[in-house]
Parts: sequence; C-alpha cells; structure tokens
Amino acid sequence: MEFLGIHHIAIIASDYRKSKEFYTGTLGLEVIAEEYRAERRSYKLDLAIPGGGRVELFSFPVTPPRRTRPEACGLRHLAFVVADVAATLAELAARGVRTEELRVDDATGKRMAFFYDPDDLPLELYEA
Repeated sequence: MEFLGIHHIAIIASDYRKSKEFYTGTLGLEVIAEEYRAERRSYKLDLAIPGGGRVELFSFPVTPPRRTRPEACGLRHLAFVVADVAATLAELAARGVRTEELRVDDATGKRMAFFYDPDDLPLELYEA
C-alpha cells in the first residue's frame, strides 16, 4: 500500500459564514468553488491549500457535537490519494480494518471508499 498524498480534509462548521471568513480571510485560502445544496440546506465551499490539497467546508442546519454520526461540527474525514482504491481497500480489509464498499463520487466520477480508524473516525481513499 502506498499513499500518494492527501486529497482533501472536510470540516463541518457550526457557523458557515464565520468559518468561511476565517479560512478565506484569516488564512488566505483561495475559493475554488462554492455551492448551496438546497436539498440539504447546506453550503459546500472548496478551498485550495497552497502546495496541493483542499479544504471542503460544509454547513448543515443542525450540527450536534460529534460522537460518530450524523454529520456534526468538526473534522469530517481525512482523504488519502491512492493509485488504486480497490486494491488499497482490499489490503486494508485483509489487515482487519473496517471498510465500506467501493463507490463513485457523483461530483467527480472518481472511485472512492471509506475506512475507519480505531476510534471509528472516517477516513477516505480517493483515486488519483
């Protein structure tokens, strides 16, 4: 297994406008895209990390403190870029790591899958 880098981190904000100002104004991250997802009553803001990678900033109508689920305030997941999601997923499963099924990201068409650390925090494999 060889991780090629980090594709993105996703953060759920309790106050979207305040967090957007922090990440763009205070930290100076560049806006790649912003969308309001009416069906979720949620914003998604893609920000470029200098040198590569992204921060995905989300809002949701209700953001309870994170236990495990549902979507909550704080770090959502960490995504690792890999050459082959299916092969890496199989390798993780063979090592006894809890994994989810391979799927395709609706927005990008890329293959992806989630797996979990010992604290049941979601981590993502994202195909290069």
